[in-house]
Amino acid sequence: MPNPNSSPVVSNKLLAALPGAEYERLAPHLRKVDLPLGEILYEVGDDISRVYFPTEGLISLVLTDRTGADVEVGLVAREGIAGLSAILCAEPAVHRSIVQIKGSALALSAAVLREEFQRGQTTQRLLLQYVHATMTQNTQCALCNARHSVKERFCRWMLTVADRIGSDEFEMTQETIATMLGTRRPGITTLAGSLRSAGLLNYSRGKIQLQNRAGLEKIACECYGAVRERFERLA
Repeated sequence: MPNPNSSPVVSNKLLAALPGAEYERLAPHLRKVDLPLGEILYEVGDDISRVYFPTEGLISLVLTDRTGADVEVGLVAREGIAGLSAILCAEPAVHRSIVQIKGSALALSAAVLREEFQRGQTTQRLLLQYVHATMTQNTQCALCNARHSVKERFCRWMLTVADRIGSDEFEMTQETIATMLGTRRPGITTLAGSLRSAGLLNYSRGKIQLQNRAGLEKIACECYGAVRERFERLA
């Protein structure tokens, strides 16, 4: 007989943290889906009928200003969930959610998760903790974009991506990185070259490999550590 208190064996950390009984109520409704590179899960204003628990890959939360310029305000990977606002208040999406590193996810009806959330058990507690972590992420990102240099933000961003996907190697174009950081591509090209020359990373044909995390952490702003600490508490 299954242990109602045992955690499920899944790659998504939120789902894996659920007691067995709560996960088993969700399991029949979970559907594995691919997350192709560039897929837009939600546009701003979209009704959110289903949520995504990533098991691989990376989703960026993006806002666009009146000029059409994009900037990243958050990340979702295997530590969390995309579409969280639908669970808390059934409101439309407030960000564009776009797949930046291809992968996969477990998709779930927002209504099903809302029902489980309203039971007031572990699912609710974990999701509220995740809300708090994402609030830290979003507010720290606002501070970072306003106050820190592109070099500091670039190192913070690369370290954060590596943490979230669980790998120091990933594919990402310089154009995408520049867009996510709200800067211009030539600046990212120059930065990537200087960090490569310093032996901190390798960048070739759209593939990034972090080679000296300690060195990158010395350059990254304090926002990296603040957000990392908050998400580590979820584990």
